[in-house]
Amino acid sequence: MALVYASGSYGSQVRVNVEGDHSELQQNARIFVGEVEGRTADGLRRYASTAIAQVERAIRALGYYNPVISWEVDESAEGLAELILTVEPGEPVTVRSRNVRIEGAGGDDPEFVDKIPAQPTEGDVLHHGFYNSLRQAIQNRASLLGYFDGEFLTRRLEVDPSENLADITLHYRTGERYRLGSVTFLEGHEFEQDLLDRFVTFEPGIPFHADEVAKLNSDLSNSGYFTGVDIDASPNRAEDGVIPVDIGLTPRPPRSIGAGVGFSTDVGPRLRGNWREHYTNPMGHRRGADAELSELRQNISGWYELPLDPPMTDSLRLGMGYQRENIEDVDSERLTLGQQWRHQLDTGWMQVLSIRWEGERFRIGEDERSNSSLLLPGLSYSKLQANSPLDPSRGYRLQLDLTGAHRAIISDADILHINVLARGLYTLADNHRFLTRFNFGGVATNNFSDVPPSLRFFSGGDQSVRGYGYETLSPRDDNNVAIGGRYQLVAGIEYQYEFVRNWRIAAFVDEGNAVDDVFDRLATGVGMGIRWVSPVGPLRLDIAKGLDEEFGGGWRIHFSMGPEL
Repeated sequence: MALVYASGSYGSQVRVNVEGDHSELQQNARIFVGEVEGRTADGLRRYASTAIAQVERAIRALGYYNPVISWEVDESAEGLAELILTVEPGEPVTVRSRNVRIEGAGGDDPEFVDKIPAQPTEGDVLHHGFYNSLRQAIQNRASLLGYFDGEFLTRRLEVDPSENLADITLHYRTGERYRLGSVTFLEGHEFEQDLLDRFVTFEPGIPFHADEVAKLNSDLSNSGYFTGVDIDASPNRAEDGVIPVDIGLTPRPPRSIGAGVGFSTDVGPRLRGNWREHYTNPMGHRRGADAELSELRQNISGWYELPLDPPMTDSLRLGMGYQRENIEDVDSERLTLGQQWRHQLDTGWMQVLSIRWEGERFRIGEDERSNSSLLLPGLSYSKLQANSPLDPSRGYRLQLDLTGAHRAIISDADILHINVLARGLYTLADNHRFLTRFNFGGVATNNFSDVPPSLRFFSGGDQSVRGYGYETLSPRDDNNVAIGGRYQLVAGIEYQYEFVRNWRIAAFVDEGNAVDDVFDRLATGVGMGIRWVSPVGPLRLDIAKGLDEEFGGGWRIHFSMGPEL
């Protein structure tokens, strides 16, 4: 039985019915005909030939060259008359032959030839849009790779409607590939030449590739030094096939101040502020200060950073900070001095080598205050892969942090501290999102009582095991005081469904604890929530139930914001 698709353009006096299962033909015909209003029945009869021509063009673009179209004007309904077109599309035109040939230097270039679209190919229904895309893709690839003298020698689409067959012939001659020349930074930027040269990752004379120019533009724009980057790499300026690269830079204002207000159910309302000097000298050194104030935590820190090679990924940062916390049964003050060397490996992993001194004064429960002094060299590796920085649909984050101290090197304890984090995100059928996370931490020491609270493990809260209070999951002493654990094990899985754009409902299960033995019992939390992808990042509101009352589980509301990965 034939299927008939009716036009869905409300209020139009022309209705197109395409027989058979041809929704794409129906949609294209509706677009070509458009809205027709305010015509009399006689006016519609005079318009019928125009409407038929529009429908023929619409379905011909999709390969149907021999339609049978009949029409009638319906005056029976109340209101305006209606022109009804009934379309029998007939058999489609198929591609009999495809002859695509690349001549010149590009014909031996795999970057060019291997990226030519495979459609349309022999046996396919002729689709003019796919043919145009194929033709445009060849030209775009030539421009991307620097074959600026390329041209079509033959560009032909031959259709035989009587046989319902089509032949595609595209012969393209690339000419020689242009090369990138030396990079010149125009005057007016205030920075040392050595710093700017470190942003250039290609050598003069390499074959032109637009991605190299785009990367240079992106690296300079994201450096934090400039408000404007203007790169001129026009082939019109080439000499003997070599394109000089001239760059104009507009420095940003050197200083900025920021402030903000936030809230989470872990620490409640908080105030944040920062001061930045984006460059202190022509070498691109930076410095800044950050402060945070909340009921449970107060901290202030400052840093000084030197860009290395390459400056977009590698740096040396010197820092110091003071932090005070009063969470659950722990009252702590900590002073930190140290440095970090950040270096991105060729594999994409970020490596951080650090050394810091931490002096901590703390009290756990009703015990007397203790003091800790530690020199902590550290090593960290991390990798973030995501298809969007603000709201990715898939990706992962991996991180390993390793640090330690020894009594022989101005430290009060022997400590080896490790923390492993893994997060994953995958989206199925656009609306179904699955998030997983795993966190393991451990501390090895010959005297756990010497380990300060900042290096012990506490679990529970918005970013840990929901359904439990912030950092309330912990081993406890005889007075029921949370003293922190040697190990931390936390895992979670979450499902999200996007019911309206940027709004999602979520269901989750969390499990974890801070323990003294990795085989100790874990706490479980379950719940549901809602997510809103705001302009500044995802906001999360959850209602969770901690299933283990002996660990303090119960009904809790959790609110937080920040990236999923």
